[in-house]
Amino acid sequence: MSHAGFHVAIVGATGAVGEQMLKTLDRLSFPIASMKLLSSARSAGKKITFKNEELTVEEATPESFEGIQLALFSAGGSVSKALAKEAVKRGAIVVDNTSAFRMDKDVPLVVPEVNEHALHEHNGIIANPNCSTIQMVAALEPLRRDYGLSRIVVSTYQAVSGAGVNAIDEMYEQTQQLLNEEEIEPKVLPVSGDKKHYQIAFNAVPQIDVFQENGFTYEEMKMINETKKIMEDESIKVAATCVRLPVETGHSESVYVEVEKEGLDVAKVRSLLEEAPGVTLQDDPSNQVYPLASEAKGKDPVFVGRIRQDIDEPKGFHMWIVADNLLKGAALNSVQIAFSLVKLGLLK
Repeated sequence: MSHAGFHVAIVGATGAVGEQMLKTLDRLSFPIASMKLLSSARSAGKKITFKNEELTVEEATPESFEGIQLALFSAGGSVSKALAKEAVKRGAIVVDNTSAFRMDKDVPLVVPEVNEHALHEHNGIIANPNCSTIQMVAALEPLRRDYGLSRIVVSTYQAVSGAGVNAIDEMYEQTQQLLNEEEIEPKVLPVSGDKKHYQIAFNAVPQIDVFQENGFTYEEMKMINETKKIMEDESIKVAATCVRLPVETGHSESVYVEVEKEGLDVAKVRSLLEEAPGVTLQDDPSNQVYPLASEAKGKDPVFVGRIRQDIDEPKGFHMWIVADNLLKGAALNSVQIAFSLVKLGLLK
């Protein structure tokens, strides 16, 4: 670790996203002077190797953040609510990967390719958006910038890793049990804390997070509200249906979008996306080229394909958007925010 770097802490270091955060900081060579790994009391004491150094995971307490300049949180909303402000009090900038602060008007909600400028408004905490929102806005921003957006309708096909390690284990266990013609007993999905649990193996479950009074789930409302906040436009009409599939990693989305201005066609959409930062176009139907979750796993970009103009609405376009939900949907976006803070001179 270098003397020219920053004092960094990761909260939730033993989780699926925390693990990816560590790998991503290393892979992209973020300048680090010291690294502190924090977790719940349950995971404290575990050893994790980072840059050939064996680090011991410590229990996260307010005092853990003394001397820390950058704290990446991914340990669940209750932990962020309890400790993020404590970290800020001690001089750290917090990049929070939970939903705890996303809709707080004093907290910027940032996807660097879309609204990096919002980082200037931070008061110590920056929120990382929901995984399914991040990949969608990264792909739609070039269209919004040049043609305006009036409406977005999205249906998601989300991986079980978005619900944590237990959900991944449950999917594999159920798959094996069903192949062996054994009884299954769902306990985790769709939502571990909800009243009923359903089979995820060989199934599609149209519930991610808990239902709200309006009939949408919390995940769907996150996509709706976060999109408007990130794009700084309350007038965009957004509707979402979020579905969990038996895929380990990689969220897929079918997106219908209507632009405001005339004159956009498929060729222009393709050329806008080809130039868009963080986006990779995979759109050649004649050769069956389109994004796949299995191919996106472990890769940084947001992949876009199946671009079509709507048959009845000339300003309407359909596309298929895929990204690794643990990378661009979580860890990578958090690390990119950290790089943006350095670039803008906000992390000193």
